[in-house]
Parts: sequence; structure tokens; C-alpha cells
Amino acid sequence: MSSGAVHYGSAGVDLGASDDATARIGNLVKTTLTSGAIGGFGGFGGMFRVPPSLRSPVLVSSADGVGTKIKVAIESGRNTTIGHDLVNHCTNDILAQGASPLFFLDYIAFGKLDPQVAEAIVTGVAAGCIENGCALLGGETAEMPGLYTPPDYDLAGFMVGCVEEDQILGAGRIEAGDVLIALESSGMHTNGYSLARKIVTELMRLGLDDPYPGTEVSVADILLTVHRSYLRALQPVLGQIHAIAHITGGGIPGNLNRALTSVLDAHVDAGSWEIPPLFAELAIAGEIDRDEMFRVFNMGVGMIVIAPGFAVDAIIEQARTQGVSGWVAGDIRHGGGDVIITS
Repeated sequence: MSSGAVHYGSAGVDLGASDDATARIGNLVKTTLTSGAIGGFGGFGGMFRVPPSLRSPVLVSSADGVGTKIKVAIESGRNTTIGHDLVNHCTNDILAQGASPLFFLDYIAFGKLDPQVAEAIVTGVAAGCIENGCALLGGETAEMPGLYTPPDYDLAGFMVGCVEEDQILGAGRIEAGDVLIALESSGMHTNGYSLARKIVTELMRLGLDDPYPGTEVSVADILLTVHRSYLRALQPVLGQIHAIAHITGGGIPGNLNRALTSVLDAHVDAGSWEIPPLFAELAIAGEIDRDEMFRVFNMGVGMIVIAPGFAVDAIIEQARTQGVSGWVAGDIRHGGGDVIITS
């Protein structure tokens, strides 16, 4: 090749790094494969067999990212959990319709591909797939110089699950008198990080290794706590549940309303739980009003389950067996499709 020849490396794309990353990721993918997976790693498409035991299966899908929580992972150099967040987030999304995950695909984009960071990210993805019993069928790792500035990267994922058609959860099952059961979050999950990071760095003036106010752990530990999956906490009792709201961006009012019809209201008693220090300290430091806090953050509630009164004890007990606290946080009443939060 002449000295003036142009090649991919001169454009900023390292094919050697791509091969290295692919080899590292391939070993992780193999640890997640379930009985439904067909074929090996490296095909142009992932293949999965729909479980033959299902009578009338409906496929349920979710595509998502992890928001600016990814900046905390990058800045702290702790990239092994952000993929776990992503899988758990998508799992909870399809669980809201009663579905269990079948398989997952990821997408990671770098300005300059770092095989070790790619491996760390997929380590988390694989851990999430193993936790939720789904196969990581493959994905895409892209190097796009000029679009991302190293060490920044982006991460997204796509999940497919299934549910029997007559077992789909949703607003059509809800009745006046149903009970709201709140399940505790593990932290911020994957929402509200743009505001939280601004408060922590600019107003609290804290570094990632500093202790977070009101706790004995570091800012990084608090902000990188893995988004909890509620699959094991709810799967055995899905037949007793009418609807589920996954509390993500938009908080309780912006997600619980998605599980309502236009003639029913959800009345949430915010006094039924103590707001965790994570959120209380953000509200104080940022001088954020209560309504804004409930719109931006989950405020300690990761899922709200809507179920008839007779099922409440069984649902709370099943969650407890998986280490998740649950409590009665309100009820469903006739109304106009609103979420009403009182304290």
C-alpha cells in the first residue's frame, strides 16, 4: 500500500479492535443461551423458537436505553452494570403486560471502540439475561468516529417476550375497588439522571467517590445501583393481577395513568411509604417542589401493581420472598382517568 493510500484505520475505524470485541462478547453470549435459542453466535440474525407449550402466544417487545445514567458509568469507569440496567428495564416493560422475556439484542456505539469496555458492558447485559431467563441472541457493536467523543459510548437494547393472549394484563381488567400495591425501587433505576447529576455536581458539589448525603455509601454506588427486575417477584402471581405500571420516566403520574381507563382514577397515598434519602436530599439541594419530584423520579416505587383486594396478601408475600418490599399504596375509584397523589 502506498504512503498516500486511504484505509479504514485512517478514517478512525479499528477492525482489529472490532475482532477483539467480537471474540470477547461471543463468550458472554454463550452463557445466556436458553433451550429456545437456535444456531450459534455470529449469524446475520438471531433465531429463537417460540415455546411450543403456549396455546395462543402473543409476542411483546420493548426497545429502550439507559438515559444519562450512562455518563455516571463512563465517568466512574464502572461499566459492568449498565447493561444489567438495560435488560431489567426492558424486562419490567414487557412484564407490565404479563409477558416473560424470551430473548434480547443489544446495540453499543463508540467513537473509538475499546474491546475491554465493550466486554464490561456486555458482562452486565449477560448478567441481566441470566437473571431474567432470556437469551442474548446477538446485537451490534459499532465504531463511529466523529459522532461520539471518547470515552463516551451509547447503549440500547431490544427485548421480545411472550404471553398467552387471554392472560394479557392491562386497563381493560381493572375495576373500581381494586388495590394499588407499590413495590420498592432499588434506587433511581434509569430515569431522572440529567437532573440528579446537575444537582449532585453543581449544587451539592460532590464527586463520584464522595459519600452521598444521608447515606454511608458513595455517590457512584448510589447512582449506579442496578435497576431492579420484578419478574421473579411477580411471575408466580400474575394470574391474580389486573394491571401493572412500570414507574419510569414521568414518575408515578406519568406511568400509572397508562394502566387506567378513561372512567377510573388511581388514588395514591404518598404517606404510605417513606421517601428514600436519595430523593429527599435531591429535593432539598435542588429546591424542587413535590409535584416535580414525582414527575421526574420514581420516589422509591419501581412498580405499581393493580389487583383485587383478595390477592393483595399473596402478591406482597411473593415479592417479599424475592427480597422486594411491597405495601398497599392506594386504590382505584370511579373518575376520569386521573392519577391523584395525596399524602
